[in-house]
Amino acid sequence: MSPDATPTIIKLDMRQIAKMNILLTIGLCLLFLIVNGLIHQNFAGSITVWDFLLFFMFYFILIVLHEVFHLIGFMVFGKVAYKQLDYGINLKLGVAYATTTQPLSNKAMKRSLLLPFWTTGALPSIIGLAANSNLLVILGAFLIAGAVGDFYMYKELRKFPNDALVKDDPELPQLYVFKERI
Repeated sequence: MSPDATPTIIKLDMRQIAKMNILLTIGLCLLFLIVNGLIHQNFAGSITVWDFLLFFMFYFILIVLHEVFHLIGFMVFGKVAYKQLDYGINLKLGVAYATTTQPLSNKAMKRSLLLPFWTTGALPSIIGLAANSNLLVILGAFLIAGAVGDFYMYKELRKFPNDALVKDDPELPQLYVFKERI
């Protein structure tokens, strides 16, 4: 990356992302529950206190795994060393995050952005539909909707060539895209 290269900045509007997350969560929960009911010809269901506790326990675990899968994506697709990774919770923004200090190719960043969607959102949904588990179906819907920011960044990154360099901001929900490479 040349020192005088001017990046394109991709910023997340957290209010817009939060609104979209709520709408997608509600919509996907309803859709997945209806599909599950149609598949298994059973629309009856009950929610117990135990179900409620299991949901929050698994939801927390899946959120942590979502960020871990970003880190795995950085290492596998971007060849980033473990010591160049960081993760945590941004209390000011109210979000968990995973980041790397090393710029990635656009191709590697796009793959790293979508890996958690498949592993923590789509997979639990598919297993829930196969096993007739409303709990897994709802968890999957929540995690798919929770990836709306990742999808937004992915959509924006599609505008750039695969070999462009992408630098993740360590504190703000934004990416810097450098079209020039050295």
